[in-house]
Amino acid sequence: MKQKKQIKKENYLERIPVRTDSILWKKDNKGQVTLDIENKGVFNWFAQTLLKRPKTSHIHLDSMGSFVWPLIDGEKDIYHISELVKERFGEEANPLYERLIKFFEILLSYEFIYFKSNK
Repeated sequence: MKQKKQIKKENYLERIPVRTDSILWKKDNKGQVTLDIENKGVFNWFAQTLLKRPKTSHIHLDSMGSFVWPLIDGEKDIYHISELVKERFGEEANPLYERLIKFFEILLSYEFIYFKSNK
């Protein structure tokens, strides 16, 4: 009889996000965070040259994103961050886990963050 391989499913809330070093960001006096993303690569060079696109894109985060971004320190896992968000925003953050996980998935897809290995 063949043994089935045990696949360990990772709990997304246990992941530890880390900001990518190349992402510059600032917080204004109202607490809103803006990420400054340098547009690199051949396609962007053509767009900048021919279409007068900017060399840097400015991404303005909403209030919850602005609260979460500085908490991404390579030490706190997503669950810990979710507890801080719940404390700060209360019912306004609901559905908390779904929103937070989607936020981290988007940050990951644009390579603004990566996840530190838990091992």
